Amino acid sequence: MTDPTTLPPPLAEVRSDWVDNNGHMNMGFYMVVFDMATDQLWPELGLGAPFRARGLGTFAAEAWVNYVREVHEGMPLACTSEVLGHDGKRLLAVHRMYHATEGWLAAENEVLYLCVDLGRRRVTTWPEDVLARFAARGSGGQARRLALARRG
Repeated sequence: MTDPTTLPPPLAEVRSDWVDNNGHMNMGFYMVVFDMATDQLWPELGLGAPFRARGLGTFAAEAWVNYVREVHEGMPLACTSEVLGHDGKRLLAVHRMYHATEGWLAAENEVLYLCVDLGRRRVTTWPEDVLARFAARGSGGQARRLALARRG
């Protein structure tokens, strides 16, 4: 349980069209909310629109979701984001989704992002200023499932 007063403002509220036949949010919409969390994180890291203006973008290469507790229609959702690691071409982050007023963890999402040259549609290296932002924002936390480099 997290103290709700330490969470960022609600990012979304579970909409009726996000609810499936089991009466809880459909798994695909967890990814929608986690994508919104990514959009909130990007400006802190120098990514998003200014990054695209440089001809660069981010593509998700891998994602893992851990569904911890059901969320239902009308529930407010808040997300936190953490930079777990990075190298010259990759960024590993985790988003955690909470009930925004009660503070319990609903789900977590680890994502491995790649730096992509949008003109060539190929993986390329992060600019130095972006790497510096990653380093400043890095938590030193450990990933549960994903890694910067392929295992094995």
